[in-house]
Amino acid sequence: MAWIILFFAGLLEIVWAYAMKLSDGFSRPVPTVVTILAMFLSFGLLAAAMKSLPLGTAYTVWTGIGAVGAFVVGVAVLGEAASPMRILAALLIVGGLVLMKLSSPT
Repeated sequence: MAWIILFFAGLLEIVWAYAMKLSDGFSRPVPTVVTILAMFLSFGLLAAAMKSLPLGTAYTVWTGIGAVGAFVVGVAVLGEAASPMRILAALLIVGGLVLMKLSSPT
């Protein structure tokens, strides 16, 4: 169950990162509120997952989901560059996440 909670915490990290971009430096109220709410929920779920997952594993997977997800949203939604080097970097992060999961005792 902790892994499912952690997965949703990571998805919410993507939401708050995207909403933060849309908030234009917190000058737009709706994206600002979405950012704050998604942050709160993401951190809460991360804390719940950390009850049974090791700190290093939980935090690494959480940030990795957020980083790769934000990269995908940036490319797919915001039209950011998808150069071979950036794609390789994202794939290396995913590889690291898989290794963290496989090496976790829980």
